[in-house]
Amino acid sequence: MSYLDRESMEYDVVVVGAGPAGLSAACRLKQLDPELSVCVVEKGSEVGAHILSGAVFEPRALSELFPDWEKRGAPLLTPVADDAIYLFKSAQDAWKVPAMLAPKTMHNTGNYVISLGNLCRWLAEQAEELGVEVFPGFAAASLAIGDDGAVKGVVTSDMGVSADGEKKDSYVEGIALLARYTLLAEGCRGHLGKQAIAQYGLDEHAEPQHYGLGIKELWKVDPEKHKPGLVVHTAGWPLAESKSAGGGFLYHLEDNQVVVGLITDLSYSNPYVSPFDEFQRYKHHPVISQYLTGGERIAYGARAITKGGPQSLPQLSFPGGMLLGDNGGTLNFAKIKGSHTAMKSGMVAAEAIAASLAASEPQTTLKEFDTRFRASWAFAELQMQRNFGPAQHRWGNLWGAAYAFVDINLFAGKLPWTLSDPHPDYDRLRTTQESRPIAYPKPDGVLSFDKLSSVYLSNTNHEEDQPCHLRLSDPAIPVARNLPRYDEPAQRYCPAGVYEIVENANGKALQINAQNCVHCKTCDIKDPAQNITWVTPEGGGGPNYPNM
Repeated sequence: MSYLDRESMEYDVVVVGAGPAGLSAACRLKQLDPELSVCVVEKGSEVGAHILSGAVFEPRALSELFPDWEKRGAPLLTPVADDAIYLFKSAQDAWKVPAMLAPKTMHNTGNYVISLGNLCRWLAEQAEELGVEVFPGFAAASLAIGDDGAVKGVVTSDMGVSADGEKKDSYVEGIALLARYTLLAEGCRGHLGKQAIAQYGLDEHAEPQHYGLGIKELWKVDPEKHKPGLVVHTAGWPLAESKSAGGGFLYHLEDNQVVVGLITDLSYSNPYVSPFDEFQRYKHHPVISQYLTGGERIAYGARAITKGGPQSLPQLSFPGGMLLGDNGGTLNFAKIKGSHTAMKSGMVAAEAIAASLAASEPQTTLKEFDTRFRASWAFAELQMQRNFGPAQHRWGNLWGAAYAFVDINLFAGKLPWTLSDPHPDYDRLRTTQESRPIAYPKPDGVLSFDKLSSVYLSNTNHEEDQPCHLRLSDPAIPVARNLPRYDEPAQRYCPAGVYEIVENANGKALQINAQNCVHCKTCDIKDPAQNITWVTPEGGGGPNYPNM
């Protein structure tokens, strides 16, 4: 069905995604021109429901957007009080990196430990006060593309469709949200962003994007062990044992809450690696367990992040719209922060749109946005750390960090070369014949846990009778190709137990437990045959991360 045949609503600007980038764009648009009609559509049940963050926040962009954010009550409650960086040498040993040897991107003076979900809820309140219409619980299913090839808006998901595609009594047809400009701020690996990149060849001159899988838990800890504002980052064990890259973190928020997590680079080569089980091991290291022991795990989540840097940035503008934030790849991996750069990208997009609409002949494709973003401090920050990720992939955490110290601390990122990282993450996977199996310990139920109990704490909610949002291009590939070559790594890379190899009357098959999915997008990235595609589920669905 064409979008022209659907019920429609028209706006000047439609924003897809109520994260930091999308909400900042919406707020800035209304600040620049209160007469503009702006709509934000969000697939989560409420703003912030799908937000998962490492939770150290740099307020630079927020201070530009709302200089009086403190008076407005922005939920930045816990200033960073202390930074600690460790190299984990084994399951018991660690070396604390002196501050003078740490890359300056890891210094957090002036930053805050926050709940990004709460910040997004606050940003949505500011947006609504400015006159923005915010619609949570509506998933944008597809782009509305006109006869001229330009994006004219989005079409929301049909609701009330059964798993076999039939219309139920509760069926409600999706509507077309039409706009002069459509901003895609879906976060990492957004499905509309993927469509736009492919449709318009936006990544033609970019290197492949690179990704990490961040798995995170929120704990309530013993008040005597709580140190508000303490920020801990780690590298090395346990990922180093499988020659995988990545690192861990532990942040102390307010109210005796601690956030702990592990980011596994999705460039790992051993198909037996399980990021979830690596994280469970990680929490047993004495540097981490000293804070968690005696505490209670209260929330769990997982999400892929972009980490390719400026080498992997696609063109951000396309006919009728723009890519914002992590949908384009603006995260600063050297800082393990992306909210401030995502916000800045949204603000720059708003400024480009306002200027275009004020002109006598508004442009359909705002290449001015790309120019403005590349002239911003956000791009300058990405450019300074451009070699951090490739150095980690080439030389590992230790020597990669040594290179980063020289490049960033001594030369401020101005060395006259840019390292290349041209191999996509899925292409680095080796076969089982080339790899060593990994025997992970059983969870103890105190610090480490199984996948199903973890998914329960993510408040994941999918309708039982709805179409599966995880689709196989070829159902034969998991068993015919991936199982004999890689022991089907989907069994392990998924942090929610969505994929299982099961026996049925016809032999072995890949079973998809879509009701467990926490929307991390890992399967859309790491699948070695690029056979699994993530699409927006009916009505959004997915997790409802509390206080994250």
